Amino acid sequence: MTDLATRPASTPVVPPPPQRGAKERWVRRAPLLPALIFAIVVTQLPFLVTLYLSTQGWNALRPGQREFVGFDNYLTVLTDTRLRAALLNTVLLTAGAVIFSLALGLALAVLLDRKFVGRSVVRTLLITPFLVMPIAAALLWKHTIYNPTYGLINGLFGGSTDWVSSYPKAAVIATLVWQWTPFMMLILLAGLQSQSEEVLEAARVDGANAWQIFTRMTIPHLRQYLELGALLGSIYLVNTFDAVFTITQGGPGTATTNLPYEIYLTMFRKFEYGEASAAGVIVVILTIIAATFALRVISSLFKMEANR
Repeated sequence: MTDLATRPASTPVVPPPPQRGAKERWVRRAPLLPALIFAIVVTQLPFLVTLYLSTQGWNALRPGQREFVGFDNYLTVLTDTRLRAALLNTVLLTAGAVIFSLALGLALAVLLDRKFVGRSVVRTLLITPFLVMPIAAALLWKHTIYNPTYGLINGLFGGSTDWVSSYPKAAVIATLVWQWTPFMMLILLAGLQSQSEEVLEAARVDGANAWQIFTRMTIPHLRQYLELGALLGSIYLVNTFDAVFTITQGGPGTATTNLPYEIYLTMFRKFEYGEASAAGVIVVILTIIAATFALRVISSLFKMEANR
């Protein structure tokens, strides 16, 4: 009685939320089960088969000579000079494409964050490269841009330089940057548009110039968006196969042979199914590590938005 007398009249009594039973929860999840089962069948079962094959010594040219070798294939992958070179090329191609696409994406995002006539048209045109199929983009750059006879670069600047043979890594990285810069631009543009205009205006009133605002306020604000773009880009670009296969065929020599292309060569040229499976498992593990960090960044972004 004392509690009822001392409680303010305007304070509503909120009943506790109803507890859902196990049966009701399963009824709500049931429509998702077909999609979950399909995802497991399509992704997880092949991965389990790949794990099994990675423990087998199996060359398709000798189909009857298959034996269990444990982790020997993984040791071969980690100690083989070609595969180590492929791992280094994977890091260089991925890092180069991510860094340059982030830099260009940031510059374009800053430009599109300003109001000007035709901004929506320009934004649509800048997004277009990301919508092109990777194999089509690689063919476009190989024959239209890099061709030593009728390519756009030699046509504009003269000469007959074979850009693919002379600068193979740069040729692949430039193609990936052209395709992935719109993706980075969209992520960073979303970060710029989430920045508080009141805070920026207060900084201008206090005498801060544009460069100071950009370096001391905008860049720290975009840190998590930059991390997200770098992690998501790395997850996708570490599996690059189309550009390497189409533009350079891994050459000259092994200059641009990355892990996915080396796995292709191991599987379909050397016919070493066990080694190729072990290399594929290593790529999956590296991708999972990058995806874990990406999910943490996304989660922190959601928490930051929820706390506003």
